[in-house]
Amino acid sequence: MTGIDYSQKIPNNVDLAGDKRLQRALEAWQPNYLEWWNSMGPTDFNQKEIYLRTAISVDKDGWAHYGFVKMPDYRWGIFLNPAEPGRTIGFGDNYGQPVWQQVPGEYRNWLRRLIVTQADTEPASVEQQRLLGHTAPSLYDLRNLFQVNVEEGRHLWAMVYLLQTYFGRDGREEAEELLQRRSGNADHPRILGTFNEPCQDWLSFFCFTMFTDRDGKFQLLALAESAFDPLARTCRFMLTEEAHHMFVGQTGVGRVIERTCQVTQENPGRDVKSEGAIPFDLIQRYINYWASSSTDLYGAEVSSNSANFFSAGLKGRAYERRYEEHTALDQTYALERFLDGKLVPDVVPLRNAMNEVLRDEYVKDNQKGIEYWNRICEKYSSETHGVEFRFRLPHRRFNRRIGDYAAGRFDLDGAPLTEAQWEARVAEWLPTDADRAYVKSLMKPVTEPGKMASWIAPPPKGVNDTPIDYEYVRL
Repeated sequence: MTGIDYSQKIPNNVDLAGDKRLQRALEAWQPNYLEWWNSMGPTDFNQKEIYLRTAISVDKDGWAHYGFVKMPDYRWGIFLNPAEPGRTIGFGDNYGQPVWQQVPGEYRNWLRRLIVTQADTEPASVEQQRLLGHTAPSLYDLRNLFQVNVEEGRHLWAMVYLLQTYFGRDGREEAEELLQRRSGNADHPRILGTFNEPCQDWLSFFCFTMFTDRDGKFQLLALAESAFDPLARTCRFMLTEEAHHMFVGQTGVGRVIERTCQVTQENPGRDVKSEGAIPFDLIQRYINYWASSSTDLYGAEVSSNSANFFSAGLKGRAYERRYEEHTALDQTYALERFLDGKLVPDVVPLRNAMNEVLRDEYVKDNQKGIEYWNRICEKYSSETHGVEFRFRLPHRRFNRRIGDYAAGRFDLDGAPLTEAQWEARVAEWLPTDADRAYVKSLMKPVTEPGKMASWIAPPPKGVNDTPIDYEYVRL
């Protein structure tokens, strides 16, 4: 079923009306979700009409409709990609067997843990970004923020459907708990560290959607390989929506960089702050912070949990079909561990390194974004008054809080440092209080259609072929 039934209270393409018990359970959860949205979602904009896209099918083309809607009226729903006839398990000990339509009892707890962890990230990011609407640099950006927010809300619905459908009372309790945790709350925080970090300015938001949503992409790619077919089908459609979030981040940082390039070229020898732009080195420090925090989201380099999830068929590798061998038995992975204060070469069973295999793909994808930003700088290079700055991705060992490398200090190239060396140079690498204060000072709303804040360049085109000066948010 590729079309979506919008005649029901909860839009869906899973024949929710055919399961009255489940329908009642989800309809009972719906007002609790709306209460959460109204209290923890974007502040003060719920009565404004926003130019948003809404999924109308799960086809690859023409799947979204654009129109004005108030966010509390957005039709959040449950959308799964169509089942693939004859699909078999693509990896692990159960390779080649038919995929599961129900949860095997022996994997119930592991699978619930994976789904809850993924689900928890969705409302967390909405909570982190809830105040940003007040300082948007343009109506175009304000609209993009709200599009990201409502789709993160829909992704929460996607995971709650799985919990309520396949995990009974435990699933219903987990669904309620997802609305109780709060990003950054000391007593009841979100599960993963990055989703408790403050996201209080738009440079942070763009870096978050570039790096943290990109982590989401690779986690979803791994879960889209799952032997539990409803999870795999759910994640495949979530990936369709997730692409826009990374677009917002990559192009958003790119537009900040472009504006700084313009100011640099127009005002040779002057501090770009005098023109209300953001210096290149400050942008790089924000990149370092969010890239390293998001790199932690893959977990420890060597993990028995990752081995268990792979062997059971619960969570695979991104793009599993690209691999020639799918059981990962009798294979190894070479890496450098940080043990007893030293980098030590090691070789571990491949299954135990599945977190690192996924992180490899993530790092390669991030590097493409860095290259995109550097092409912007290259456009403004010339023999006189050229932009010489080039951005870089910090090494995966830099500023880690999870895994082997959390026990040490490392520079941007991954070289070990003493604590004293780190303290002497950390202000070069990570945002300082002064950096954050300067960025915050620029965060003044621009609400005239087509106008942009001083620190960001306009996008090359508008949303859905609309002009840039379109009134994306009716204030």
